[in-house]
Parts: sequence; C-alpha cells; structure tokens
Amino acid sequence: QVQLVESGGGLVQAGGSLRLACVATGRTFTFTNYNMAWFRQAPGKEREFVATVRRYGGATYYVDSVKGRFTISRDNSKNTVYLQMNSLNPEDTAVYYCAAGNSVFYLNNINYNYWGQGTQVTVSS
Repeated sequence: QVQLVESGGGLVQAGGSLRLACVATGRTFTFTNYNMAWFRQAPGKEREFVATVRRYGGATYYVDSVKGRFTISRDNSKNTVYLQMNSLNPEDTAVYYCAAGNSVFYLNNINYNYWGQGTQVTVSS
C-alpha cells in the first residue's frame, strides 16, 4: 500500500516562509518512477495544481501565481518531495496535498494516482 505523508504546514505571517515535505512509502512503490506534485485547496475553492517535479530529468513546472516564490524539489534517496514557499501571502492559505503519478500530463487531479492527507498552511496578514 502506498502512503504519502505531508509535514511542515503551520501558521506564518505574510512575507514569511515554510517548507513542506512529503515522504512516500510502500513496498511496491518505486519513487523514481513517479512524477511528484503539490496541489492546494482553499476553503470554498476547487483543488488547484501548484507545482510538479518530473520523474525523468527533474523538470519543474509551476502555476503562475507561485512562480518566483515557491520551489519544488525531490530527494530520490529519501523518497521525499519538498515545497519551499517564500514570500507567502494570505492568498496562499490552503490545505496543501502531495500527489504522485506517471501521466505525461500534470495539471489535473486525474493525472495522479496517489494522494496524501494534506497539511494546513495559514498565512496571516
């Protein structure tokens, strides 16, 4: 059984930083075979794509609203994906979810096979 477990969320003031981590485990789960991504869902809104790091070559893609502020990375030796979030603003407040998938597409929920339970990020003004 595959598990994705997020950590690192919390309450931060506007302009601050947080680093999220997601550890993937599972006997049949080969981390390097999966694209990893972060999504977020704010209250009353749909879940939206934030960033992805691809399985081959490590290319990264971001939603426009976080470009230049967020950085996604992966450590294949630790089966872990990170999201470094800087210059946070109240609009970044959401539950952040880690996801793993092997589709060539990356923007939508259906492109991912496995999901974590989420970690809350709250940015105060």
